[in-house]
Amino acid sequence: MIVTDKIYGSFRIDPVLAELVNSAPVQRLKNIHQGGAIFLVNPAINHTRYEHSIGVLYLVKLLGGGLGEQIAALLHDVSHTAFSHVADYVFDHNDEDYHETIFDEVINQSEIPAILRKYGLNSEFLFKQDYAILEQPLPQLCADRVDYTLRDLFNAGLISLRDIQRFLPELTLQDGKMVVRSEAAGQWIKDKFTQLNNEYFKKPEHVYANLMMAELLREALANNLLQKTELLNNDLEVLNKLVAHESTNRKLNAIKTLERFNQFHSKGAADRFKRRELHPAILV
Repeated sequence: MIVTDKIYGSFRIDPVLAELVNSAPVQRLKNIHQGGAIFLVNPAINHTRYEHSIGVLYLVKLLGGGLGEQIAALLHDVSHTAFSHVADYVFDHNDEDYHETIFDEVINQSEIPAILRKYGLNSEFLFKQDYAILEQPLPQLCADRVDYTLRDLFNAGLISLRDIQRFLPELTLQDGKMVVRSEAAGQWIKDKFTQLNNEYFKKPEHVYANLMMAELLREALANNLLQKTELLNNDLEVLNKLVAHESTNRKLNAIKTLERFNQFHSKGAADRFKRRELHPAILV
């Protein structure tokens, strides 16, 4: 099967990956916005968890990750709820890891284990094995972090496809971990990660959209207008639930029109997020 990504182009994947791509849990990610509720205030920023998952798969494959790590890359975000990290604000997960706490359950209750068994694989490797290309703690590089950095910046108009194409050949492995070939490339991705945090994640309108959506979802859950299990539907399905009730529909429209944004901004809400920096290792 050939898959195509708008920033990396087309590439071939193994049959088990092809079947997983077409599975319901992965297809659901096509309707989960990567930026949470940002699309409500900036409709041009509408890329999805599906695109990100394909991109992380590409980077792991590009750097020689084995089939197990490629599968883990494709599936690493299948447990994200509607509106992605907004759930972390709903359930007070300061480390932004709510989807990780339900990952095993989501996988085991899906068709994924059966697909893996068809190819002689046991889904336990998804839970018990660490993959060095896929994930690393800050401030190191990894496929997940590199893809969302490039993808979010690109979709926000802060870098170009040419910038990405220049950077990708700089990626390589040393001792099994992602590094860059030159100081210049390391400085570039470090600066771009800082820009991503300052001009995208902490952009006041973006912070407003996500925190107001979290407030709205908490209200809907408290009033039984939405069930917690329904957060494992997609963004459109949850939006339809919110639109169906007068009170939540009114507040949803208030988010879209940035109602109370000036008061929200004055409270310094963009400073609620922890400081994050990237310090790429350089090939030696």
